[in-house]
Amino acid sequence: MTDGFGRNVNYLRMSVTELCNLRCRYCMPAEGVCKKEHAEMLTEEEMITAVEAAASLGITKLRITGGEPLVKKNILSICRRAAQVAGIRELALTTNGVLLPQFARPLREAGVERVNISLDTLNPEKYSYITRIGTLSDALAGIQAALDAGFQKVKINAVLIGGFNDDEILPLALLTKQYPVDVRFIELMPMYDSGDFDQSAYIPGSVVLERLPEAVPVSGDGGVAKRYRLPDAMGCIGLINPVSAQFCGTCSRIRLTADGKLKPCLHSPEEYPIKGLSFPEMRAQMERAILWKPKWHGNLNAAHRSRAGRDMNRIGG
Repeated sequence: MTDGFGRNVNYLRMSVTELCNLRCRYCMPAEGVCKKEHAEMLTEEEMITAVEAAASLGITKLRITGGEPLVKKNILSICRRAAQVAGIRELALTTNGVLLPQFARPLREAGVERVNISLDTLNPEKYSYITRIGTLSDALAGIQAALDAGFQKVKINAVLIGGFNDDEILPLALLTKQYPVDVRFIELMPMYDSGDFDQSAYIPGSVVLERLPEAVPVSGDGGVAKRYRLPDAMGCIGLINPVSAQFCGTCSRIRLTADGKLKPCLHSPEEYPIKGLSFPEMRAQMERAILWKPKWHGNLNAAHRSRAGRDMNRIGG
C-alpha cells in the first residue's frame, strides 16, 4: 500500500514481547520493565490476524522483534504460523543472540529466513557493562549457532556509542572477514536516557568510514543501510544513520507493539490500537496508519529527543 507521500509500505516489524533477558543501558532500566497483565497484550491469534491484515495490504516482509522475542514461550508457533501467511515473502527476527544455541535450528525450521543479532562490543567486560547482566561468550555462541543453522542471512547490529565502542569499529568490522555475516553500525538514537551516556555518545556513522579507509561502497540490498565491503571480506559493512542522515523519504515500514499499537513512525507519538479488533477492523486501522504515516520524524539529536513516547524495548527494535 502507498502512503500519503507516495512511499510503498511493505514492511511490518511486529514486537511479540516487551520483556528481555538483558538490560542494555540505552534501551531499558536496570530493573527491567513492569510486566503487564496478559489481557493487555496481543494474543497469538491477534498477532497472526494482524499479519494477515498487513499482508492483504501489500506487506511482504515481516520482522519479529521485542524486547527479546526468544523469551516468548510460544515464539516458535508464532513464527511458524506467520511464515505460512499468504503474501509474506520474507520472515526475519531480531535477537540479542543469547538463546540462539537453543532456538536457532527450530527457528529456521519454523520458516525464519534471516536473523539480526545485537552485539555492541567484543570486550567481555564492556559487554557485561552495556547489557548489565549479559555474558559475551553467550552472544558469540548465539552467532555461531545462527551460522550453523543455515539462515539465508546473518547480520550483526552494533549501536555506535562514542567513548564506549568507537575504538572497536575495526575489530567489529573484521567479523565480516571471519564469518559470512554483515556488520551494521547504527547511530545511537536519543530515546531511553539511562544517564550513562552524554552528548559525546552521539557520533555519526561517517566515523566508521574514517576508521575503515579500505572499505569500498557496494550496492544496497533494499534496506536502509548504506553498504560497504572490506577487501576479501565474506560479508558487508552497513551504516544506518537515522540521526545524521535520516531516511524518512524512503521509509517502507510500520511497527506493531506487543500491546497492540500500530506505530507508523518509530519517533512519532501517534499510535493506532488494534487489540480486540476483527480482521476487517484491523485491516481498516492499518490502512489509516499507513495513509497517515508522517513525512518525517523531525529533528533527532542529543538536543531533540525522540517523540516516540516509549522506550525501544516497548516498541520493537
